[in-house]
Amino acid sequence: MLAAMPDSAPSPVSPGGVPPRAGGDACPGTLRLHRADDGALARVRVPGGVLTADQADALLAAAARFGDGELHLTSRGNVQLRGLGTECGGELAGLLSAAGLLPSAAHERARNIVASPLAGLDGSPVLRTWLTGLDRLVCGSPAAAALSGRFLFALDDGRGDVDALGADVTLIAEGPDVLLRIGGADEVFRLPPASDAPRAALLAAEAFLRAARDSGAWRVKDLPDDVRTALPGEVARAVGAAVTAPVHRPRPRKPAAPAPGAHGSTAATSTAISVDVPLGRLVPGQWRLLTETARRYGGELRLTPWRGVVLPGPFGRGQDEAAEALRTLDAAGLITGPGSPWTGVGACIGRPGCAKALADVRAEAGAAVGPAGRLPVYWSGCERRCGHPHGEWIDVVVTPDGHRISHVRGERRDPPTAVTVGNDPAALAAAVAAARA
Repeated sequence: MLAAMPDSAPSPVSPGGVPPRAGGDACPGTLRLHRADDGALARVRVPGGVLTADQADALLAAAARFGDGELHLTSRGNVQLRGLGTECGGELAGLLSAAGLLPSAAHERARNIVASPLAGLDGSPVLRTWLTGLDRLVCGSPAAAALSGRFLFALDDGRGDVDALGADVTLIAEGPDVLLRIGGADEVFRLPPASDAPRAALLAAEAFLRAARDSGAWRVKDLPDDVRTALPGEVARAVGAAVTAPVHRPRPRKPAAPAPGAHGSTAATSTAISVDVPLGRLVPGQWRLLTETARRYGGELRLTPWRGVVLPGPFGRGQDEAAEALRTLDAAGLITGPGSPWTGVGACIGRPGCAKALADVRAEAGAAVGPAGRLPVYWSGCERRCGHPHGEWIDVVVTPDGHRISHVRGERRDPPTAVTVGNDPAALAAAVAAARA
């Protein structure tokens, strides 16, 4: 019952087998709903962002039956359903279980796995074996059920896109070898070609849990300094003698989302198309169109950590089919090319969905769109900055007196500029455009 807790609570079928640490892990799931101002919220984990067309249909059906009908993409390639009724937990879980989206009740919030969205589509290594193997191992590990809803695995095909996200455990394909990075550190372990990479990732996560037992940390970066420094040694011992000593390999600092448009184009085919979703919000018609397009071609959707969707092909007849599909998706309001004014614009849910937000930042972001800026911009309704991007970006935060705009470069933040604009959205838009330029 949602009324039992101020922030979130398990649904009637929540397993309850993993006791919360001090303060509790309030990350929502499908069995532990979060109470927001616009109703309950469910976050459906989609490992690697990979959905079949039938699973996409099931998510749309759940949104229509239990919520407000819309689907929201997260910065981890998951899907949120909003406006849910407080008593829908059991029926929602049943629908998602039947679609294969809830393989383990005890692990449903631990299945946070991002993967390079274009893996295997452009000559890069195929990560599907890693993805299915890691998800299976996580769901089969009693210890992994204690991972928080914030803990993140990343599977990178070597291009550095999801490696740049600073996940807690990252596997990187490098030729026949595999690199293992812990907590976004600038050192990696090298695993031999014959190693079981998904098992190494699970063992690293279990080593983190042992290290975090006394501190209550939810992520590697939250560990006390001495514990975090000792963690690589613990991971090496857990993974076994096959792992090398750590070697220096700095993590990429600029995440590279797939550019909207066609990918892998040749004279005969395009292997995929990519679209971005304005503010990560998909109305039923847009979701249905994406699903129908996927079913017509490759049968799969890949949700990206940048609130976009990749549809693998092949799209035949030269590039005609890809171009036709992109035109249709563009007409539906999705971002299909770099010139869209929505390119790089993100925002938290803001008012009226969040009680902590000080403004309707989505409306403000919409009023401020203009020519695409050099830098992405993210609008936050409060200091929590839920869902903010990584790398370099312009941070716009609502304050009681107006807005604060700052330039973020990885872990560094320039001195902010306070903008007090009253009811003048044009002045705010001009200030944000100047910062992005």
